Amino acid sequence: MRVLAGLVLVIALSGCSTVEKWIPSFWDDNQSAKITDVRLRVDRLDCKGDQLAQITVIRDDLRWFELYSQSKGRLQKDVLRLIAPMQETVEDMYTRNSQGKGSPTYCELKKQIMRQQAERAAAGILGRY
Repeated sequence: MRVLAGLVLVIALSGCSTVEKWIPSFWDDNQSAKITDVRLRVDRLDCKGDQLAQITVIRDDLRWFELYSQSKGRLQKDVLRLIAPMQETVEDMYTRNSQGKGSPTYCELKKQIMRQQAERAAAGILGRY
């Protein structure tokens, strides 16, 4: 009986750690404003201009969002998952432009992807209670 009780306890405790990842976070004015800023910057991205300077600002905004959310605590994992794909896209674009390999065509393709990612992230973040 003790073994059964111990097994149930281990399963229950390990289950709590996985459930915690899926508990939605609550509304936050700062997160909502920042994701809207990111969406606007992506929308205004001028692929014929200085791409590196523009993508650096978007990268910094996403980093601010990440650090702010991490500072709020562990219940912010849902919003961090929402911005992760966009961070990856922005980081790829930043790296390519840093190496001087950026082009207007590449930028336009990445911009389309980032628009979709920003729209999804904003919908999830602004749709919380």
